[in-house]
Amino acid sequence: QKYLCSNCNNILKKAQQTLCGHRYCSACLSWIVRTNKNVICQKCKEEDPSTLSEGSLLAEERAFGDAAINKEISELRVHCVTLGCSWSGMMKNFEEHQSWCEYALIPCHTGCGHVVMRKKLADHLESGCVNNLTTCRKCKHSLSSSEYQQNHSSTALINKDGCRFSEVGCSFRGSKEKIKEHERTAVGAHMLLLLQHLKQLKASLCAPATSSNGFIPSSELSLENKLHVFENIVAVLNKEVEASHLKIAAFQRQSELDQNIIRSLELKIAELHRCLTQKDVGLSSLHKTLVFSEQASYDGVFLWKITDVGRKLQDSVTGRTVSLYSPAFYTAKYGYKVCLRVYLNGDGTGKGTHVSLFFVVMKGDYDALLPWPFRHKVTFMMLDQNNREHIIDAFRPDLTSASFQRPVNEMNIASGCPMFLPLSKLQSPKYAYVKEDTLFLKCIIETN
Repeated sequence: QKYLCSNCNNILKKAQQTLCGHRYCSACLSWIVRTNKNVICQKCKEEDPSTLSEGSLLAEERAFGDAAINKEISELRVHCVTLGCSWSGMMKNFEEHQSWCEYALIPCHTGCGHVVMRKKLADHLESGCVNNLTTCRKCKHSLSSSEYQQNHSSTALINKDGCRFSEVGCSFRGSKEKIKEHERTAVGAHMLLLLQHLKQLKASLCAPATSSNGFIPSSELSLENKLHVFENIVAVLNKEVEASHLKIAAFQRQSELDQNIIRSLELKIAELHRCLTQKDVGLSSLHKTLVFSEQASYDGVFLWKITDVGRKLQDSVTGRTVSLYSPAFYTAKYGYKVCLRVYLNGDGTGKGTHVSLFFVVMKGDYDALLPWPFRHKVTFMMLDQNNREHIIDAFRPDLTSASFQRPVNEMNIASGCPMFLPLSKLQSPKYAYVKEDTLFLKCIIETN
């Protein structure tokens, strides 16, 4: 479908792609734009009329030559659909073939009104064309080819050679180059003509034809000689056909070998791709580990820098990203693993009015060696970037809460301050909690 014009629905010629992504023949697009004003792409209308936009408006200056699709089309395998023609090849060679296809119907160039096969044109000019006149060198009268041949012993003055198989019924005529091409491609047809001719010769030879004195007439000897000649020709043609079959078989074997090599290479490429994918995953994991190690804190003090605050606050309001988790940090080298969770548009009792800030106990590598429940005091700070009025809140863990027991899952339920900071204060120009779209949260865990 991608090789067809959106207007004429035929194979694209000099494909042009429009802004809406559809393709037209260069001539079709030019005609549409020339004969219509502000015309909309028909394909866009058919696919979804509700999505029509300015991009669907057709204009030659808003289209560009699609070199990629033109190259693909030029390399398509095609065949001639003219009845009797067996030509096949690449699309880029098709126009050249059309100019000399023997089976194509063409109007006689003399203007007689007849339409004939190209291969039959010479015969038509010689015997049937009333407009193909030749001036007689003797009487100076203009005669048709048939009249000229009837009234004169000389042959028609057409500079064309006949096929070597004309004696057995082939009527093809043409230049030496066309004759060679014809004899190369018409082996099967010639063999059928020869077979038919041989049958006729055998039938005539089988009839009793000896003279009264017991000798075979010279005409019969001539027929026998012709028969031997034709049998030799058939033998030569058979050898040519066998040689062609051998070449085809060799090509097929080579093609199978090439296909095996291609399949082997495809398997190797797939294996390399799998290895690369595994390495990419490993590199990604290493990168995450490196970033984590750079950001991790091991003394119970953590400073969290949050950028793009305006966008993230809007995402929290719309529900696109309700909360944000901080990177993990530790109370000590082999201590508790924890993180922060912030709702910029609030959660629970603070939803829509406050920034909510929570503390999360995470599953760590050394939990088996640590005392539970978690019992250290936690202090939250929202830093005033002018160092005037920091927001500070603190709490001690509820030792009966599931939030501070040894984690069974990756994270415990968050616990903290749902009304940590009023949104009006966060966004007030009197304070510098958000500066250059960035804010800083600090968490201090008392480990003594």
